[in-house]
Amino acid sequence: MTTATLPSNTNSQASLSPDDILTTAQTLRWEIGQDYHERLMEAIYTDASNIADRAVTRPGEKPRFDLDRTIDRIVTSRRWGFPLMILLLAIVFWLTISGANVPSQMLASLLLDTVHPFLKGLANTIGMPWWLSGFLLDGVYLATAWVISVMLPPMAIFFPMFTLLEDFGYLPRVAFNMDKLFRRAGAHGKQALTMTMGWGCNAAGVVATRIIDSPRERLIAIITNNFSLCNGRWPTQILIASLFIGALAPSFLGGLISSLSVVIVALLGVSLMFAVSFLLSRTVLRGEVSTFSLELPPYRPPRIWQTLYTSLIDRTMIVLWRAIVFAAPAGALIWLTANIHLGNASIAEHLINLLNPFGLILGLNGVILAAYVFAIPANEIVIPTILMLTTLVTGASGAGAGVMFETGDAGVLHILTGGGWTLLTAINLMLFSLMHNPCSTTIYTIYAETKSVKWTAVATLLPVAMGFLVTFLVTQVWHLFGG
Repeated sequence: MTTATLPSNTNSQASLSPDDILTTAQTLRWEIGQDYHERLMEAIYTDASNIADRAVTRPGEKPRFDLDRTIDRIVTSRRWGFPLMILLLAIVFWLTISGANVPSQMLASLLLDTVHPFLKGLANTIGMPWWLSGFLLDGVYLATAWVISVMLPPMAIFFPMFTLLEDFGYLPRVAFNMDKLFRRAGAHGKQALTMTMGWGCNAAGVVATRIIDSPRERLIAIITNNFSLCNGRWPTQILIASLFIGALAPSFLGGLISSLSVVIVALLGVSLMFAVSFLLSRTVLRGEVSTFSLELPPYRPPRIWQTLYTSLIDRTMIVLWRAIVFAAPAGALIWLTANIHLGNASIAEHLINLLNPFGLILGLNGVILAAYVFAIPANEIVIPTILMLTTLVTGASGAGAGVMFETGDAGVLHILTGGGWTLLTAINLMLFSLMHNPCSTTIYTIYAETKSVKWTAVATLLPVAMGFLVTFLVTQVWHLFGG
C-alpha cells in the first residue's frame, strides 16, 4: 500500500484547510484500492474465527489442550484445591526451616561469638566506661546482631519462594478457592486477597482493603487482618517450632514436623479470621453481602532474576532494615531497664515480676509478656527481647544484666529452658504470636484508613483478648490432662 503525501504548500496538519483534508482523503481512498473494506472485514472475521477455534469445541471434535485450564482444574478444584494449598505452604516452610539452620548459625557465630568479644576487648583497651560499653555493645549491638542472624536466612529463603508463587499466578487461585468461605462468613470475597497481603505485612494488608468497595466489609477485613501471620512473626513461629515441636520427632523428621506445626498455626489464623468475620457481620457490622467478579490471571513462567531482586531487595532487606531500626533502640531500652535499679531490683525485673503471675495463668511467663510490651514497635524483636530479658532473670550470661551470650539453636534452647520454658510455654507462645496486638505501624495504618479511634481500638485490643482467652484455655486443658 502506498503512502499519500500532504500538499506541498502546508507545513503542519493544523494549517490544512477543509478542502485540503477532503482532497487528501480522496487521494488516499484511491491509493488503498477499491477492495480495502472487503479485505478489512475479511481480516476481522478471520481473527474472530481463529479466536473461536481456540476457545470453542464443536460436537465431535476432540477437546483442545489448554495448559492454564488444565492446571486450574487441579488447583481450583473442590477436591484438590485446599490440600494442594496446604501442601505448598508446608513445602515452603520446610525448605525455609531446613535451609536456614546452617547460615543462621554461621551468622550468629560470626556476629556474636567473634565480632562481639572483639568489640568488647577493643572497648576495654581504649578505656571506654563500662556503662557506655554495655549500652552500645551489650544492648544496641547484640540485639541488632541477633535480629540479623535469626531473621536474614529464613527471610532470604521464604520471600523468594512466596514471590515465585505470586509471580506464577498461584496466589489469585488461593483467593478464588477461599472466596466462597469468606462470603459464607459474611465478608467480601476480596478479603482473601488482603489476607494473602497480610502474610507479607499486616500494614500492607490493611491498605490493600481499599479494593473492597463496601465500607462495612472493608472494616471487617481491616479488623481481622491481624490474624494473618506477618513477616515479623514468621521467624518467631519457625524458631520456636524448630526448638520445641521438631525436637519431639526423630531428627530426620524434625524439619517436617516443625513446618507442619507452623502451617497449622497459619491455618488457625485463617479460621479465626472466618470466625471473627462471621461474628462481626452478624452483630455490630450487620449488612448485605456484596458480590464481585474475580478474573484469574494467566500462568506465567517465573522471572527468576526479577523475583530474586523483588524478594531480596524490596522485601527481605526492607523488612530486615525495619527490624534493625526498631531492634537497636529496643536493645538499648532493655539494657537500660536491666541496669537501672529501683531499690534492690532493676526496672525490667520489677516489670517482669509484676506480669509473671498473670503470665503463668496463661501458660506463658512475665518475660514473654514484658517482651511483647517492648516489641510493640515491631514484631521482629520479640525473640531477641525474650532472650535478653531471660538472661536478666536467670543471670545466665555472666556478662552483665540483659546480655545474650549463647548462639545457635542449642544456645537459644539452653537460655529458654533455663528460664523455665516447657513445651506448653512454646505452644502458647506460638498461639499468642498469632493472636496479639498489631505492631505500631499497623495500628497507625488502621487509624489512617478508618479515621476512627473506636475501630482502631477494636482492631488492636480484640486479638489480645482472644490471645489471653485461648492461651488460658489451652493451659487449663493441658493441666487437666496431666500435662
